[in-house]
Amino acid sequence: MSLCVPQYKIGQLYMISKHSHEQSDRGEGVEVVQNEPFEDPHHGNGQFTEKRVYLNSKLPSWARAVVPKIFYVTEKAWNYYPYTITGKSCSFLPKFSIHIETKYEDNKGSNNSIFDNEAKDLEREVCFIDIACDEIPERYYKESEDPKHFKSEKTGRGQLREGWRDSHQPIMCSYKLVTVKFEVWGLQTRVEQFVHKVVRDILLIGHRQAFAWVDEWYDMTMDEVREFERATQEATNKKIGVFPPAISISSIPLLPSSVRSAPSSAPSTPLSTDAPEFLSVPKDRPRKKSAPETLTLPDLEKKATLNLPGMHSSNKPCRPKSE
Repeated sequence: MSLCVPQYKIGQLYMISKHSHEQSDRGEGVEVVQNEPFEDPHHGNGQFTEKRVYLNSKLPSWARAVVPKIFYVTEKAWNYYPYTITGKSCSFLPKFSIHIETKYEDNKGSNNSIFDNEAKDLEREVCFIDIACDEIPERYYKESEDPKHFKSEKTGRGQLREGWRDSHQPIMCSYKLVTVKFEVWGLQTRVEQFVHKVVRDILLIGHRQAFAWVDEWYDMTMDEVREFERATQEATNKKIGVFPPAISISSIPLLPSSVRSAPSSAPSTPLSTDAPEFLSVPKDRPRKKSAPETLTLPDLEKKATLNLPGMHSSNKPCRPKSE
């Protein structure tokens, strides 16, 4: 991005809060459960947040068919800027998780060894994301958030063209080490590839917005952006029908050291976002008949009362699921 690391400390918090609010509506979106200061013996002072991301309607049709109607992903994040750790999990799928480590540096993505300690000896694929020139899904496109068209009034930066990374100053890079795990035999590779593609799109959209909204947060202090964050989170919780709880945290367990290194199941950059073939519903599946062709009613004149057998129904959700 055409920013510097100290500036983006404010921009990151502003972007996450505003983006979450925009994406929340009618019972779906991002519910903030906790947002508290946190101290780590190694990383120092930071901020811990826990969120629930309700996203049933945003899932592809093949995924909606196999998850409960009330479905959410739990996100826990430890922000020790310029280093952050984010973990996502789902109680419905205990073998599914996303782990993201982030480091920010003032360069154009030239540090190829930035995660050597975290992912030593593991196979990785490096994917460069260009906020100006990479395409985003059409439904998320806004011209006002397109870095090729946006021009900042406060900083004079913007209208980024092909090759802008070689000519613009200041410039910084957000390095992400993304690990996706779905340890279910027969489904692992396809689901992990799909999730990697979704994560990439989210990161691209979010960083485009952070740059395009620079005039909104550029003059903010840390106290001001924290107040904006608090007010926006309350409004977002009410928007999706959840009132902010009063929670006091005295201590929060540290992130286990076992998840600080990327597991060997991390796949390469995804190949396709299409639904896996094994989850497709057969088009010519025969209908089951739950009633006889004709229904004979009792003669009410001959018998005034009729004892019907008990009837029971179940609304239990289907169990198989893939993201």
